[in-house]
Amino acid sequence: MLLGGPLLDPQTRAIAQAPTPAVTAPPVPVKADPTAPDPAADDAALALRQKRDEVGRELQELARSMRVSDEKAVELEESIAALSKTSESLKQALIESAARRKELERKIAAGEKKLAELGVSEDKIRHSFKDRRAILAEVLAALQRMGRNPPPALLVSPEDALASVRTAILLGAVVPGIRKETEKLAADLAELVRLRMEGEKETETLVATIASRQEEERRMDLLLVENDRLSRQNSLELATEKRRAEELAARASSMEGLIASLETEIRSVREAADRARAEEERLRKLSDEQRQKARELAASSLPDKNRIAPAYAFSDLKQKLELPAAGEILRQYGDPDGTGHEAKGMVIASAPGSLVTAPADGWVVYAGEFRSYGQMIILNTGDGYHVVLSGMDRINTGQGKFVLSGEPLAVMGEKRVASATALALETDRPTLYIEFRKDGKPVDSREWWTGSGSGKAQNDS
Repeated sequence: MLLGGPLLDPQTRAIAQAPTPAVTAPPVPVKADPTAPDPAADDAALALRQKRDEVGRELQELARSMRVSDEKAVELEESIAALSKTSESLKQALIESAARRKELERKIAAGEKKLAELGVSEDKIRHSFKDRRAILAEVLAALQRMGRNPPPALLVSPEDALASVRTAILLGAVVPGIRKETEKLAADLAELVRLRMEGEKETETLVATIASRQEEERRMDLLLVENDRLSRQNSLELATEKRRAEELAARASSMEGLIASLETEIRSVREAADRARAEEERLRKLSDEQRQKARELAASSLPDKNRIAPAYAFSDLKQKLELPAAGEILRQYGDPDGTGHEAKGMVIASAPGSLVTAPADGWVVYAGEFRSYGQMIILNTGDGYHVVLSGMDRINTGQGKFVLSGEPLAVMGEKRVASATALALETDRPTLYIEFRKDGKPVDSREWWTGSGSGKAQNDS
């Protein structure tokens, strides 16, 4: 915009009629109506989620291109070979490996979120440049013209006194606006450089963390093979029971019906349910004094890794459980589930290939596919409670088994599994569904998790 436009009042415009050095100025920015809705603020969470999904896909491609070195693979194999091959030692090693892997996955998730936030901030600055393109062009042109054709010096050329006065008036009206826009441009450019440098640093850290996670995945795969080899007894009977469980799952019309039929007709599951009821009965017979002593003992010592029953009553574990997978909570119990009903459980968006662990000690009631839930695991955690996990890609446990808190159970897939529990979710990331049930009815699980959702359960070592 040339001088004489809306930046100048009528009196100044009258003085500016004579020829003067050409100087341009930015238009006055129009202030937004404070009462109008702010779409950017409303869509901030969605923009961050979309950017995080985009960053996640890039990291996934990066992880595919990486591999554990031959030297590291040999070192891992030697460390597994050196383990004493007992059920207790393998479980201990698996739980420790799972804890390390989940911690690495939490770091990756945090880094992924930080990169997404940096990306959103970069996008905002770029959009600001685009929206202010005309103003920035005027500012740069004004600075260029003022540099090439500066105002005349009054003492050197007295005949240019009128032109000097006119120029001084014009610059006095225009320069503050130019200075303000110039300072804002410089600050935005500096912030863009800072964001890019911080993003590069965070990416380097993430690459190292992904490499560590791949090593831990390799270690866990070797441990699972050893554990499977050790427990491959009665494999024919287990295969028969699995087929029978799949038949019951195909016929069951509800979760309650499935659990009831499994605990009645599958021997290993029935025996596990009997052990759970026996443990509940034993705890019920304890006096208040004995129960309190048991709690104090449990708090001051580590649970037996070779245990065959839960170390603690499930109802005593409130605010002590670790989430089964690292990730972002997208939906909680009671939230709209996308079908016009309230959600009966919670949903976590995780990174591709994330590990899923047992949140508490329990017996595996079911491990397999069930209707719209997809791949599903049901744990009988005692005290009348069942924990349902679904949305995984690969399950590493079997029904009838007793698992310890923190023990690896399954692995998430590469992307979200289409299921009834994942409807209306604005993400492509894999999603884990978690449902707690008490005496056959869904209950809110929030009071069981640690405050941050990432602390270790007290019934783990």
